[in-house]
Amino acid sequence: MRTIYAVTHPEATHHVERVVGGWHDSRLTPAGLSAAVSIARALRARIPVGADVELFSSDLQRTRQTAEKVAELFGVKPVLDRRLREKSYGEAGGRPQEWLDRRFIPPPAVGERLEHDEGVAGAETKAALARRVYAAMGEILQRPCEHQIIVTHGGSLTCVVTSWIKMPINAIGYASFRVPPGSITTLREDDYFHNRTVASLGDTRHLDPPAAH
Repeated sequence: MRTIYAVTHPEATHHVERVVGGWHDSRLTPAGLSAAVSIARALRARIPVGADVELFSSDLQRTRQTAEKVAELFGVKPVLDRRLREKSYGEAGGRPQEWLDRRFIPPPAVGERLEHDEGVAGAETKAALARRVYAAMGEILQRPCEHQIIVTHGGSLTCVVTSWIKMPINAIGYASFRVPPGSITTLREDDYFHNRTVASLGDTRHLDPPAAH
């Protein structure tokens, strides 16, 4: 049985500053750092002590900080991979969200969506994002490890999931798996049928405050 835990980084400075994330190298907020600890504890509770664990992360600060909290509990070193980054929004990265909103051209309901030009210089297409995430996932899945943790971004998570279920890139034009920041998506492959399942999508129960007694 292979299990992948795909983690989306929690609250970062670009969230509270209302600026565009993408490749803008924002950091976790104090609340985000606290949530990263909760993510690490939730993963530690799910993965048996002594099991082989590998940890992969986007190289941006907000994901790297999240991965570092996980690494502390598991005693492993994160493998940083820029291919797991969020989609690049080109010249919009780090600018106010409303700046992007005024210029953004949404994809058409029908027609070309994967190579759609969003009207922002330097922005990646969905196809470009998918190609690099699929390449990273292909290498991760070649490794014979039972438990793998991947720390990435909300936008990239869709491509992690579609890659996992072997959806061809040319078929993902309409795919969107929206999950909250700080979530854990659990992906499993069984050893008998080798079926790949999405066991849970965007789980944030570990972020809930403890109930009052």
